[in-house]
Amino acid sequence: MDYYIVIGFSIIIILSHFFNVISSRTNIPSVILLLGLGMIIKAGLDFFGYGDAVDSTIRRYDILPVIGTMGLILIVLEAALDLKLTRERWPVIWRSFAVALLSLLITSTVVAHLLTYFLFIELIQAYMYAIPLSIMSSAIVIPSVANLMEEPREFMIYESTFSDILGIMMFYALAGNTTGDFSGTFAFGVFFNIILTIILSILISGALVWIFQQITTHVKLFLVIAILMLLYAIGKLAQFSSLVLILVFGLMLNNPELFFRGKLSQHIRVGNLKPLLRDFHIITLESAFVLRTFFFVIFGLTVALSSLWSIKVLLVSVSVLIVTYLIRYIIMRIFQRDMLLPLLYITPRGLITVLLFFQIPALYLSDDFDPGIMLFVIIATSLIMTSALIRNGNGKAIPVKTDYFDEDDPTEFDHVSDDIDP
Repeated sequence: MDYYIVIGFSIIIILSHFFNVISSRTNIPSVILLLGLGMIIKAGLDFFGYGDAVDSTIRRYDILPVIGTMGLILIVLEAALDLKLTRERWPVIWRSFAVALLSLLITSTVVAHLLTYFLFIELIQAYMYAIPLSIMSSAIVIPSVANLMEEPREFMIYESTFSDILGIMMFYALAGNTTGDFSGTFAFGVFFNIILTIILSILISGALVWIFQQITTHVKLFLVIAILMLLYAIGKLAQFSSLVLILVFGLMLNNPELFFRGKLSQHIRVGNLKPLLRDFHIITLESAFVLRTFFFVIFGLTVALSSLWSIKVLLVSVSVLIVTYLIRYIIMRIFQRDMLLPLLYITPRGLITVLLFFQIPALYLSDDFDPGIMLFVIIATSLIMTSALIRNGNGKAIPVKTDYFDEDDPTEFDHVSDDIDP
Protein backbone atom coordinates (compact mmCIF):
# COMPACT_ATOMS: atom_id res chain seq x y z
CA MET A 1 0.00 0.00 0.00
CA ASP A 2 2.86 2.39 0.82
CA TYR A 3 4.24 2.07 -2.70
CA TYR A 4 0.83 2.77 -4.24
CA ILE A 5 0.54 5.97 -2.17
CA VAL A 6 4.02 7.09 -3.31
CA ILE A 7 3.08 6.33 -6.93
CA GLY A 8 -0.19 8.25 -6.56
CA PHE A 9 1.51 11.33 -5.04
CA SER A 10 4.16 11.31 -7.75
CA ILE A 11 1.61 11.07 -10.56
CA ILE A 12 -0.40 13.97 -9.07
CA ILE A 13 2.68 16.23 -8.98
CA ILE A 14 3.64 15.25 -12.55
CA LEU A 15 0.11 15.95 -13.78
CA SER A 16 0.10 19.28 -11.94
CA HIS A 17 3.25 20.27 -13.83
CA PHE A 18 1.55 19.49 -17.15
CA PHE A 19 -1.53 21.41 -15.97
CA ASN A 20 0.72 24.46 -15.53
CA VAL A 21 2.01 24.01 -19.06
CA ILE A 22 -1.55 23.75 -20.38
CA SER A 23 -2.52 26.83 -18.35
CA SER A 24 0.34 28.91 -19.78
CA ARG A 25 -0.73 28.04 -23.34
CA THR A 26 -4.52 28.17 -23.01
CA ASN A 27 -5.12 30.55 -20.05
CA ILE A 28 -7.20 27.83 -18.37
CA PRO A 29 -6.25 28.13 -14.67
CA SER A 30 -4.48 25.04 -13.41
CA VAL A 31 -6.70 25.16 -10.33
CA ILE A 32 -9.72 24.13 -12.42
CA LEU A 33 -7.78 21.15 -13.76
CA LEU A 34 -6.63 20.18 -10.26
CA LEU A 35 -10.19 20.32 -8.93
CA GLY A 36 -11.30 18.16 -11.85
CA LEU A 37 -8.49 15.69 -11.11
CA GLY A 38 -9.64 15.46 -7.49
CA MET A 39 -13.22 14.77 -8.60
CA ILE A 40 -12.01 12.04 -10.99
CA ILE A 41 -9.97 10.42 -8.20
CA LYS A 42 -13.02 10.63 -5.94
CA ALA A 43 -15.15 8.85 -8.56
CA GLY A 44 -12.49 6.15 -8.88
CA LEU A 45 -12.27 5.65 -5.12
CA ASP A 46 -16.07 5.41 -4.90
CA PHE A 47 -16.08 2.83 -7.67
CA PHE A 48 -13.65 0.61 -5.75
CA GLY A 49 -15.36 1.22 -2.40
CA TYR A 50 -12.71 3.43 -0.74
CA GLY A 51 -14.43 6.80 -1.15
CA ASP A 52 -16.06 7.05 2.29
CA ALA A 53 -12.92 5.88 4.11
CA VAL A 54 -10.71 8.45 2.38
CA ASP A 55 -13.25 11.24 2.94
CA SER A 56 -13.57 10.45 6.67
CA THR A 57 -9.77 10.35 7.04
CA ILE A 58 -9.41 13.77 5.41
CA ARG A 59 -12.04 15.28 7.70
CA ARG A 60 -10.90 13.50 10.86
CA TYR A 61 -7.31 14.75 10.69
CA ASP A 62 -8.12 18.20 9.27
CA ILE A 63 -5.77 17.55 6.38
CA LEU A 64 -7.26 20.22 4.12
CA PRO A 65 -6.99 23.15 6.61
CA VAL A 66 -3.40 22.22 7.52
CA ILE A 67 -2.22 22.01 3.89
CA GLY A 68 -4.19 25.14 3.03
CA THR A 69 -2.61 27.17 5.84
CA MET A 70 0.92 26.13 4.85
CA GLY A 71 0.12 26.81 1.20
CA LEU A 72 -1.30 30.23 2.03
CA ILE A 73 1.88 31.24 3.84
CA LEU A 74 4.07 30.21 0.92
CA ILE A 75 1.77 31.74 -1.71
CA VAL A 76 1.76 35.15 0.01
CA LEU A 77 5.53 34.90 0.54
CA GLU A 78 5.98 34.01 -3.14
CA ALA A 79 3.91 37.03 -4.15
CA ALA A 80 5.86 39.38 -1.85
CA LEU A 81 9.17 38.16 -3.29
CA ASP A 82 7.93 39.19 -6.74
CA LEU A 83 7.01 42.75 -5.77
CA LYS A 84 9.41 45.67 -5.96
CA LEU A 85 8.42 48.75 -3.97
CA THR A 86 9.42 51.85 -5.89
CA ARG A 87 8.01 55.32 -6.32
CA GLU A 88 6.94 54.42 -9.85
CA ARG A 89 4.83 51.52 -8.53
CA TRP A 90 3.07 53.54 -5.84
CA PRO A 91 -0.01 54.32 -8.01
CA VAL A 92 -0.53 50.58 -8.63
CA ILE A 93 -0.14 49.82 -4.92
CA TRP A 94 -2.62 52.38 -3.61
CA ARG A 95 -5.20 51.64 -6.32
CA SER A 96 -5.02 47.90 -5.71
CA PHE A 97 -5.35 48.45 -1.94
CA ALA A 98 -8.36 50.72 -2.43
CA VAL A 99 -10.06 48.23 -4.77
CA ALA A 100 -9.38 45.31 -2.40
CA LEU A 101 -10.63 47.15 0.68
CA LEU A 102 -13.76 48.64 -0.88
CA SER A 103 -14.65 45.39 -2.66
CA LEU A 104 -14.33 43.44 0.57
CA LEU A 105 -16.34 45.86 2.71
CA ILE A 106 -19.15 46.54 0.25
CA THR A 107 -19.46 43.01 -1.13
CA SER A 108 -19.47 41.33 2.29
CA THR A 109 -22.10 43.78 3.57
CA VAL A 110 -24.44 43.28 0.61
CA VAL A 111 -23.91 39.49 0.56
CA ALA A 112 -24.56 39.31 4.32
CA HIS A 113 -27.92 41.02 3.87
CA LEU A 114 -28.71 38.71 0.96
CA LEU A 115 -28.05 35.71 3.20
CA THR A 116 -30.29 37.07 5.93
CA TYR A 117 -33.05 37.56 3.34
CA PHE A 118 -32.80 34.13 1.70
CA LEU A 119 -31.73 31.97 4.66
CA PHE A 120 -33.40 33.80 7.60
CA ILE A 121 -30.23 33.81 9.71
CA GLU A 122 -28.90 36.47 12.09
CA LEU A 123 -26.88 39.28 10.55
CA ILE A 124 -23.69 38.46 12.46
CA GLN A 125 -23.98 34.83 11.29
CA ALA A 126 -24.48 36.05 7.75
CA TYR A 127 -21.31 38.14 7.97
CA MET A 128 -19.30 35.08 9.04
CA TYR A 129 -20.35 33.37 5.81
CA ALA A 130 -20.28 36.51 3.64
CA ILE A 131 -16.68 37.51 4.39
CA PRO A 132 -15.12 34.28 3.02
CA LEU A 133 -17.37 34.58 -0.06
CA SER A 134 -16.05 38.12 -0.63
CA ILE A 135 -12.30 37.39 -0.51
CA MET A 136 -10.35 37.05 -3.73
CA SER A 137 -8.05 34.01 -3.79
CA SER A 138 -4.40 34.90 -4.38
CA ALA A 139 -3.72 31.15 -4.67
CA ILE A 140 -5.71 31.18 -7.92
CA VAL A 141 -4.97 34.70 -9.12
CA ILE A 142 -1.17 34.70 -8.87
CA PRO A 143 -0.50 31.70 -11.16
CA SER A 144 -3.36 32.68 -13.48
CA VAL A 145 -2.15 36.20 -14.35
CA ALA A 146 1.38 35.21 -15.36
CA ASN A 147 0.69 36.09 -19.01
CA LEU A 148 -0.61 39.59 -18.36
CA MET A 149 1.48 42.69 -18.94
CA GLU A 150 3.57 43.92 -16.03
CA GLU A 151 1.27 46.64 -14.66
CA PRO A 152 -2.04 44.70 -14.67
CA ARG A 153 -0.22 41.60 -13.42
CA GLU A 154 1.26 43.52 -10.49
CA PHE A 155 -2.12 45.15 -9.85
CA MET A 156 -3.78 41.72 -9.57
CA ILE A 157 -1.00 40.32 -7.37
CA TYR A 158 -1.25 43.27 -5.00
CA GLU A 159 -5.06 43.27 -5.00
CA SER A 160 -5.40 39.53 -4.35
CA THR A 161 -2.76 39.65 -1.59
CA PHE A 162 -4.40 42.66 0.06
CA SER A 163 -7.79 40.95 -0.27
CA ASP A 164 -6.44 37.87 1.52
CA ILE A 165 -4.87 39.86 4.33
CA LEU A 166 -7.74 42.30 4.86
CA GLY A 167 -10.32 39.53 4.62
CA ILE A 168 -8.56 37.36 7.18
CA MET A 169 -8.14 40.31 9.56
CA MET A 170 -11.82 41.22 9.19
CA PHE A 171 -12.94 37.60 9.64
CA TYR A 172 -10.96 36.94 12.82
CA ALA A 173 -11.90 40.32 14.29
CA LEU A 174 -15.56 39.40 13.85
CA ALA A 175 -15.03 35.80 15.01
CA GLY A 176 -13.47 37.07 18.22
CA ASN A 177 -16.49 39.25 18.95
CA THR A 178 -18.53 36.60 20.74
CA THR A 179 -20.85 39.15 22.38
CA GLY A 180 -22.13 40.63 19.12
CA ASP A 181 -21.16 44.09 20.41
CA PHE A 182 -20.15 46.52 17.65
CA SER A 183 -19.52 49.51 19.92
CA GLY A 184 -16.62 51.94 19.75
CA THR A 185 -14.67 49.75 22.17
CA PHE A 186 -14.73 46.85 19.73
CA ALA A 187 -13.73 49.08 16.82
CA PHE A 188 -10.83 50.50 18.84
CA GLY A 189 -9.70 46.98 19.74
CA VAL A 190 -9.65 45.97 16.07
CA PHE A 191 -7.73 49.12 15.09
CA PHE A 192 -5.22 48.62 17.92
CA ASN A 193 -4.72 44.98 16.84
CA ILE A 194 -3.97 46.07 13.27
CA ILE A 195 -1.45 48.75 14.30
CA LEU A 196 0.27 46.42 16.76
CA THR A 197 0.43 43.67 14.14
CA ILE A 198 2.08 45.98 11.60
CA ILE A 199 4.66 47.26 14.12
CA LEU A 200 5.54 43.75 15.33
CA SER A 201 5.71 42.49 11.73
CA ILE A 202 8.24 45.17 10.78
CA LEU A 203 10.42 44.50 13.86
CA ILE A 204 10.31 40.70 13.57
CA SER A 205 10.83 40.74 9.80
CA GLY A 206 13.84 43.03 10.15
CA ALA A 207 15.37 40.68 12.70
CA LEU A 208 14.68 37.67 10.49
CA VAL A 209 16.32 39.27 7.45
CA TRP A 210 19.39 40.05 9.58
CA ILE A 211 19.49 36.46 10.90
CA PHE A 212 18.98 35.10 7.38
CA GLN A 213 22.14 36.74 6.08
CA GLN A 214 24.13 35.60 9.11
CA ILE A 215 23.45 31.89 8.59
CA THR A 216 26.44 30.31 6.88
CA THR A 217 25.32 26.69 6.75
CA HIS A 218 23.97 25.21 3.51
CA VAL A 219 20.70 24.13 5.15
CA LYS A 220 18.99 27.43 5.89
CA LEU A 221 16.17 28.07 3.41
CA PHE A 222 13.69 25.62 4.93
CA LEU A 223 14.87 26.76 8.35
CA VAL A 224 13.64 30.29 7.59
CA ILE A 225 10.36 28.93 6.18
CA ALA A 226 9.88 26.83 9.33
CA ILE A 227 10.48 29.92 11.51
CA LEU A 228 7.93 31.90 9.49
CA MET A 229 5.33 29.14 9.82
CA LEU A 230 6.04 28.90 13.56
CA LEU A 231 5.60 32.64 14.01
CA TYR A 232 2.44 32.58 11.88
CA ALA A 233 0.89 29.83 14.04
CA ILE A 234 1.87 31.56 17.30
CA GLY A 235 0.45 34.82 15.99
CA LYS A 236 -2.85 33.18 15.10
CA LEU A 237 -3.09 31.68 18.59
CA ALA A 238 -2.52 35.20 19.98
CA GLN A 239 -5.30 36.58 17.71
CA PHE A 240 -2.89 38.57 15.50
CA SER A 241 -3.17 38.86 11.71
CA SER A 242 0.01 36.89 11.11
CA LEU A 243 -0.27 37.04 7.34
CA VAL A 244 0.97 40.63 7.57
CA LEU A 245 4.25 39.28 8.97
CA ILE A 246 4.71 36.99 5.97
CA LEU A 247 4.02 39.83 3.53
CA VAL A 248 6.34 42.29 5.29
CA PHE A 249 9.18 39.74 5.51
CA GLY A 250 8.95 39.01 1.78
CA LEU A 251 8.86 42.71 0.92
CA MET A 252 11.86 43.41 3.16
CA LEU A 253 13.88 40.59 1.65
CA ASN A 254 13.10 41.79 -1.88
CA ASN A 255 13.49 45.52 -1.10
CA PRO A 256 16.27 45.75 1.55
CA GLU A 257 17.51 49.12 0.30
CA LEU A 258 14.07 50.61 1.07
CA PHE A 259 13.71 49.28 4.63
CA PHE A 260 17.32 49.37 5.83
CA ARG A 261 18.59 52.92 5.63
CA GLY A 262 21.01 55.06 7.60
CA LYS A 263 22.57 53.18 10.49
CA LEU A 264 20.49 50.10 9.74
CA SER A 265 22.23 49.72 6.37
CA GLN A 266 25.45 48.95 8.25
CA HIS A 267 23.93 45.73 9.58
CA ILE A 268 22.42 44.47 6.32
CA ARG A 269 24.70 43.60 3.39
CA VAL A 270 22.41 44.04 0.41
CA GLY A 271 24.90 42.41 -1.96
CA ASN A 272 24.89 39.23 0.13
CA LEU A 273 21.11 39.05 0.13
CA LYS A 274 20.72 38.87 -3.66
CA PRO A 275 21.95 35.25 -4.16
CA LEU A 276 20.03 34.22 -1.03
CA LEU A 277 16.92 35.89 -2.41
CA ARG A 278 17.22 34.00 -5.70
CA ASP A 279 17.55 30.60 -3.99
CA PHE A 280 14.84 31.42 -1.46
CA HIS A 281 12.49 32.49 -4.24
CA ILE A 282 13.00 29.20 -6.08
CA ILE A 283 12.38 26.99 -3.06
CA THR A 284 9.32 29.04 -2.05
CA LEU A 285 7.93 28.76 -5.56
CA GLU A 286 8.47 24.99 -5.67
CA SER A 287 7.02 24.41 -2.19
CA ALA A 288 3.96 26.56 -2.90
CA PHE A 289 3.43 24.60 -6.12
CA VAL A 290 3.36 21.27 -4.26
CA LEU A 291 1.08 22.46 -1.45
CA ARG A 292 -1.29 24.24 -3.84
CA THR A 293 -1.46 21.05 -5.93
CA PHE A 294 -2.47 18.81 -3.05
CA PHE A 295 -4.84 21.36 -1.51
CA PHE A 296 -7.01 21.65 -4.60
CA VAL A 297 -6.83 17.94 -5.43
CA ILE A 298 -7.90 17.05 -1.89
CA PHE A 299 -10.61 19.71 -2.02
CA GLY A 300 -11.83 18.08 -5.24
CA LEU A 301 -11.95 14.78 -3.34
CA THR A 302 -14.31 16.27 -0.74
CA VAL A 303 -16.64 18.00 -3.20
CA ALA A 304 -20.26 16.84 -3.24
CA LEU A 305 -21.59 17.92 -6.64
CA SER A 306 -25.11 16.81 -5.74
CA SER A 307 -25.51 19.90 -3.54
CA LEU A 308 -25.23 22.15 -6.61
CA TRP A 309 -28.62 21.11 -7.94
CA SER A 310 -30.61 22.57 -5.04
CA ILE A 311 -32.89 25.45 -6.06
CA LYS A 312 -31.94 27.34 -2.91
CA VAL A 313 -28.23 26.90 -3.61
CA LEU A 314 -28.65 28.10 -7.20
CA LEU A 315 -30.75 31.11 -6.21
CA VAL A 316 -28.41 32.28 -3.43
CA SER A 317 -25.23 31.56 -5.41
CA VAL A 318 -26.37 33.41 -8.54
CA SER A 319 -27.41 36.38 -6.40
CA VAL A 320 -23.97 36.43 -4.75
CA LEU A 321 -22.29 36.32 -8.17
CA ILE A 322 -24.40 39.17 -9.57
CA VAL A 323 -23.63 41.33 -6.54
CA THR A 324 -19.93 40.47 -6.68
CA TYR A 325 -19.40 41.45 -10.32
CA LEU A 326 -21.70 44.48 -10.19
CA ILE A 327 -19.83 45.95 -7.22
CA ARG A 328 -16.47 45.09 -8.79
CA TYR A 329 -17.50 46.79 -12.04
CA ILE A 330 -18.39 50.01 -10.24
CA ILE A 331 -15.20 50.06 -8.17
CA MET A 332 -12.96 49.15 -11.12
CA ARG A 333 -14.55 51.90 -13.22
CA ILE A 334 -13.46 54.37 -10.55
CA PHE A 335 -9.91 53.15 -9.85
CA GLN A 336 -8.83 51.12 -12.91
CA ARG A 337 -10.99 52.22 -15.81
CA ASP A 338 -8.14 52.32 -18.34
CA MET A 339 -7.48 48.59 -17.82
CA LEU A 340 -10.93 47.22 -17.14
CA LEU A 341 -10.74 43.99 -19.15
CA PRO A 342 -10.12 41.21 -18.33
CA LEU A 343 -9.36 42.41 -14.76
CA LEU A 344 -13.07 42.89 -14.11
CA TYR A 345 -13.62 39.12 -14.28
CA ILE A 346 -10.51 38.09 -12.34
CA THR A 347 -11.98 37.78 -8.87
CA PRO A 348 -11.99 34.05 -8.07
CA ARG A 349 -12.81 32.56 -4.69
CA GLY A 350 -10.73 29.60 -3.54
CA LEU A 351 -8.22 28.64 -0.87
CA ILE A 352 -9.01 31.40 1.64
CA THR A 353 -12.74 30.91 1.23
CA VAL A 354 -12.44 27.20 2.04
CA LEU A 355 -10.04 27.77 4.95
CA LEU A 356 -12.22 30.38 6.65
CA PHE A 357 -15.32 28.21 6.33
CA PHE A 358 -13.51 25.64 8.44
CA GLN A 359 -12.72 28.36 11.01
CA ILE A 360 -16.24 29.68 11.61
CA PRO A 361 -16.88 29.44 15.39
CA ALA A 362 -19.55 26.96 16.47
CA LEU A 363 -21.49 29.90 17.93
CA TYR A 364 -22.09 31.27 14.44
CA LEU A 365 -22.65 28.06 12.47
CA SER A 366 -26.03 27.69 10.81
CA ASP A 367 -27.70 24.58 9.41
CA ASP A 368 -29.54 26.83 6.96
CA PHE A 369 -26.34 27.61 5.05
CA ASP A 370 -25.68 24.91 2.44
CA PRO A 371 -21.93 24.31 1.70
CA GLY A 372 -23.01 23.97 -1.93
CA ILE A 373 -23.24 27.78 -2.05
CA MET A 374 -19.52 28.03 -1.31
CA LEU A 375 -18.72 25.35 -3.90
CA PHE A 376 -20.91 26.96 -6.57
CA VAL A 377 -19.32 30.40 -6.07
CA ILE A 378 -15.78 28.98 -6.16
CA ILE A 379 -16.38 27.01 -9.37
CA ALA A 380 -18.39 29.78 -11.08
CA THR A 381 -15.88 32.58 -10.35
CA SER A 382 -13.01 30.38 -11.56
CA LEU A 383 -14.85 29.47 -14.77
CA ILE A 384 -15.76 33.13 -15.43
CA MET A 385 -12.11 34.09 -14.96
CA THR A 386 -11.06 31.26 -17.27
CA SER A 387 -13.46 32.42 -19.98
CA ALA A 388 -12.21 36.01 -19.71
CA LEU A 389 -8.56 35.00 -19.93
CA ILE A 390 -9.22 32.75 -22.93
CA ARG A 391 -11.13 35.53 -24.72
CA ASN A 392 -8.23 37.80 -23.92
CA GLY A 393 -5.95 35.59 -26.02
CA ASN A 394 -2.33 35.75 -24.91
CA GLY A 395 -3.16 38.00 -22.00
CA LYS A 396 -1.24 41.04 -23.24
CA ALA A 397 -4.00 43.08 -24.93
CA ILE A 398 -5.23 44.61 -21.68
CA PRO A 399 -5.57 48.39 -22.07
CA VAL A 400 -9.06 49.61 -22.89
CA LYS A 401 -8.25 53.31 -23.07
CA THR A 402 -11.37 54.50 -24.84
CA ASP A 403 -10.63 58.10 -23.93
CA TYR A 404 -7.62 57.98 -26.28
CA PHE A 405 -9.54 57.06 -29.43
CA ASP A 406 -10.15 59.91 -31.82
CA GLU A 407 -11.71 59.04 -35.14
CA ASP A 408 -10.19 62.17 -36.73
CA ASP A 409 -6.66 61.29 -35.64
CA PRO A 410 -5.51 57.80 -36.71
CA THR A 411 -2.22 58.23 -34.86
CA GLU A 412 -4.13 57.72 -31.63
CA PHE A 413 -4.72 54.07 -32.61
CA ASP A 414 -1.04 53.67 -33.34
CA HIS A 415 -0.25 54.93 -29.85
CA VAL A 416 -2.55 52.36 -28.21
CA SER A 417 -1.22 49.61 -30.47
CA ASP A 418 2.31 50.39 -29.32
CA ASP A 419 1.19 50.09 -25.69
CA ILE A 420 -0.46 46.74 -26.32
CA ASP A 421 2.20 45.00 -28.34
CA PRO A 422 5.48 45.19 -26.45
